[in-house]
Amino acid sequence: MDATIFTDIFGYYTAILPMLLILVGALVMPAVYMFTRKKMAVTIASLAFLIASAVVNIIMLHYIDSLGDYIYFGSEDAPYCGIFMYTSFAGLLILLFQVVAFFAILVSGVSSEVTKLHFGAYGALMLIATAGMMFVVSSTDLIGIFVGVEAVSISSYALVTLKRRDPRAAEAGVKYVIIGGLSTALTIYGISMIYGALGTIDLAVIGAKTHDPDFTYSWAFIIGIVTMMAGYGFKIAAAPFHMWAPDVYEGAATPVSLFLATGSKKMGLAVFFKIFLFMFVGVTAVKVEPVQYLFAIVAAVSMTVGNVVAIAQNNIKRMLAYSSIAQAGYILIAMAVMTPYALTGGLFHMFTHVFMKGGAFLIVGALICAGVGEKISDYNGLAKRNPLLAFAMMIFLFSLAGVPPLAGFTSKFVLFSGAIYNDGVMSQWIWLAFIAILNSAISLYYYVRVIKAMYIERPAKGADQKLAIGKVFGFAIAVCAIAVVVLGVYPDIILDPCATAANDLLHWWM
Repeated sequence: MDATIFTDIFGYYTAILPMLLILVGALVMPAVYMFTRKKMAVTIASLAFLIASAVVNIIMLHYIDSLGDYIYFGSEDAPYCGIFMYTSFAGLLILLFQVVAFFAILVSGVSSEVTKLHFGAYGALMLIATAGMMFVVSSTDLIGIFVGVEAVSISSYALVTLKRRDPRAAEAGVKYVIIGGLSTALTIYGISMIYGALGTIDLAVIGAKTHDPDFTYSWAFIIGIVTMMAGYGFKIAAAPFHMWAPDVYEGAATPVSLFLATGSKKMGLAVFFKIFLFMFVGVTAVKVEPVQYLFAIVAAVSMTVGNVVAIAQNNIKRMLAYSSIAQAGYILIAMAVMTPYALTGGLFHMFTHVFMKGGAFLIVGALICAGVGEKISDYNGLAKRNPLLAFAMMIFLFSLAGVPPLAGFTSKFVLFSGAIYNDGVMSQWIWLAFIAILNSAISLYYYVRVIKAMYIERPAKGADQKLAIGKVFGFAIAVCAIAVVVLGVYPDIILDPCATAANDLLHWWM
């Protein structure tokens, strides 16, 4: 099959074809619910549009070389030409978001945490947020990225509060909106300062200007960089901008928590890659090292705060939230090192994190639907009540901790080695890799707490009967568990596309 069939039929709209399919689905979902009044009908319809979009994206990603390495949106003489661009980097991240949305929507239809009322709006919001993420990684200027991020944020605010009859969801929604508003204000202020300093919002032009030997940092440029880092730091819950994450993950329905932890966070990291790597990769050491050290400090603080505070958590959703903060710190190593290999490791860890953290949230959601509480003590004796579920949870937690031969170990090995060696030479960032390895060892303590509860602790009286979960949850958990094992043993399945995407991102505009 020749992928040029898409360009022949859709022309320059091919660049946003996967997103258009998702948006059409979002428009249809309220009508589907209005006519059927069934959660399963909305779920099936949402998944149909999502799968159609994924098929188109996979075909385009496979044949991207024959399509010219990248596809612009718009005609050559149109004012919107190039505002979106499909590349191997965009296609790979779009695939990641589609996988996340698939799991979140799949289990939402059978989750007791997601009520039937307003489920048409719920499905539409899920698809709009997914499309927003896809537009972010395809955007070529700061405003396009900003609008995509806000589409995701506004949809997420509503999704968090749709868990009716739970005051924690209302509280989480209010906190999320307030902190999200602060994040938006900082971001748009930073964009305005960058525009004032450089006279452009186009990423390629910004990169060309910052790589000019005569370019000097003005106060406007420095303020713009710092405020954008803070604004988007909220989106990935990097310390010290992480305050919202534990409350939101705990208060939201578990499918929404899964969506935020594995999807929205990855979008924020992609924003960091697109903006700051464009600006600084290849810039002289004198100019770039202050920025690298700033990212290194944020990475070190994030992984340390996330892991240390997670130790004290008794609610498993809050524990997983702090674990996500630490995982964001690991991935930010790529922003400090700023090499193609480090970026490859960052992208690879983003993919493995989807399956190991997503699988853990799926198990939490399945157990909540089965009547099990959210405290770690509620998992006492789970290995006797449901051995397969306990074994899957152990796989996910060990993978998050970086235990071989699981996917988390392989992706951390690639990511951390990018900070240790650079072109075969010992890197100056070896200290950052040491902090990351130490934090991985710390994380093993609180992950083992859950495993100890499942396999050693005795359940409470009256809570020792066999436990069954729904087939949909079981299918999703099984897929994640298999992916964690397979990607640990055969990492090239994703690692090679990640390397291609990393080189594509860093070199397409040069």
